[in-house]
Amino acid sequence: MLSHDVILTFAGGLGAALVLGYLAHRIGLSPIVGYLLAGILVGPHTPGFVASQGVAEQFAEIGIMLLMFGVGLRFHVQELLAVWRVAVPGAVIQSLASTGMAAVALHLMGWSWTSALVVGLAISVASTVVLVRVLTEQRDLHTTTGHIAVGWVVVEDLMTIAILVLLPVLAGSMAVAGSPEGASSGAGMAVFISLLKVVACVVLVVVGGGRVIPWALERVAATRSSELFTLAVLAVAVGIAVGSAAAFGVSMALGAFLAGLVVGRTDFAARAAGDALPMRDAFAVLFFVSVGLLFDPRHLWAEPLLILVVLAIVMIGKPLAALAVVRAAGRPWGVALPVGMALGQIGEFTFILGTAARGLGLIDDRAWNTLVAVAMISIAINPALYRWSRRQARPPLVVPAALTVPAHPDHRCVVVGYGPVGRCVVQALRSREIPVTVVEMNLATVRQLNHQGLPAVYGDALRWETLAEAGLAQASALILSSDLADPAEVVRLARAARPDLRVMVRCAHLREVAALRALGAEVVVAGEGEVAIALTEAVLDAAAADSETRARTRQAIRTTLTLSPLEGQPR
Repeated sequence: MLSHDVILTFAGGLGAALVLGYLAHRIGLSPIVGYLLAGILVGPHTPGFVASQGVAEQFAEIGIMLLMFGVGLRFHVQELLAVWRVAVPGAVIQSLASTGMAAVALHLMGWSWTSALVVGLAISVASTVVLVRVLTEQRDLHTTTGHIAVGWVVVEDLMTIAILVLLPVLAGSMAVAGSPEGASSGAGMAVFISLLKVVACVVLVVVGGGRVIPWALERVAATRSSELFTLAVLAVAVGIAVGSAAAFGVSMALGAFLAGLVVGRTDFAARAAGDALPMRDAFAVLFFVSVGLLFDPRHLWAEPLLILVVLAIVMIGKPLAALAVVRAAGRPWGVALPVGMALGQIGEFTFILGTAARGLGLIDDRAWNTLVAVAMISIAINPALYRWSRRQARPPLVVPAALTVPAHPDHRCVVVGYGPVGRCVVQALRSREIPVTVVEMNLATVRQLNHQGLPAVYGDALRWETLAEAGLAQASALILSSDLADPAEVVRLARAARPDLRVMVRCAHLREVAALRALGAEVVVAGEGEVAIALTEAVLDAAAADSETRARTRQAIRTTLTLSPLEGQPR
């Protein structure tokens, strides 16, 4: 009889994650809590359907690779340099402090130094997903608090990647037999060999891949097939991750991160992020489900003291350490307190590191269950604590230079499409000295425009990442000049992000006008309507005796063929 473990695990995991993630969101919690609970629900420690643990772990590996690919893809050195004086020393000091606190506390509770140290490292890094979500909900992403906190977790992510490289070395040094001298020399040799492998992997992927990958993606993009391009991005992410592990013995997470770095430096970065996002999100959900699947809920009442100790380090020790560093850097209390509270949680990188350590035998089920329990509790409580910290000290708003409006503003426009209509629109806007950014799917056109000094982004306007890179956050208007397959979705995305944005749309059919206006498009021009108006005017002009009659006739025609924005029906 054929086994359906893969299908059942995939369907059961996603279905449970959807329901519990939705419920978590409805009650104000992070959906990650729901995904973890979904894993518990389909796990072996609860009654009912039990997903395949082996299949779930393989899904989790894919989720880790795509998560790390996304980290590399969106990593920008400029963002880190802007707050490096606080973020870099802060992340290092706080990580060392939380790791030290956890290692000492757990060792006093009878743990080995190795397991205690690994757990300390795992809880030293905050969840980027949770942090960005909390900052966005409170509209703090573009404040001093948001800038420092995001830069901080970027540094923590990079440190975690380095730890992932060194974990196999740590496991290998523990396995070295013989005298302490022999173990020391064996560990030193293992570190040296591992570093050589890492350097070789980085050089091959970044230098060699930096030449081959853009060339390959350009050939695929030339086909203008979105399916082939998405497939190419996934093949690059997963292929380099698996190849790096097979050839150099490094973690697949590191290989995926390097692949993201390479793609992120090309003209395809925005489109790659948009195309890979749905697949990444799906497998990221399954990653969290697999984490919950391995969690034993009985651990909550079997080890309450252990959970409380680790939770206290995460939600009290880490925030206090961060607060002290930010204050020592000369930042005000109104910035230091929210930054500290924003970092008082753990999430995806904790699980990534914990999964790797568990596979290497560095931590046991007791440590793993503790990490999952603390993550769920901290993720659930952190948003409320952050809101409390904001009430105690309101952070000053920092308006980026790109958002500053001069005394005589030149409103930026984002124009989607650079065909005949788009060219006319752009030329008209530039003749009035209005800044313009073009979004275009033709790579040659994008390169030509950038060469001419006109900002242009290569990507699909149906992806929010593309619109974000085009500067939609700073724009006053979005103009859809090309005949898109789904202009309504672009309008929906834009208006959801910027309710105050003026949206002007070109569409093919009159029947589309009402729906586009209902979604928030201020101006909608239908191609068949304009053709009908032009032809009818030409016919009736010949029958009109004077200019006044012709003017009234034109107005009557346009009124007849224009859809009412209120009624959505022809008038």
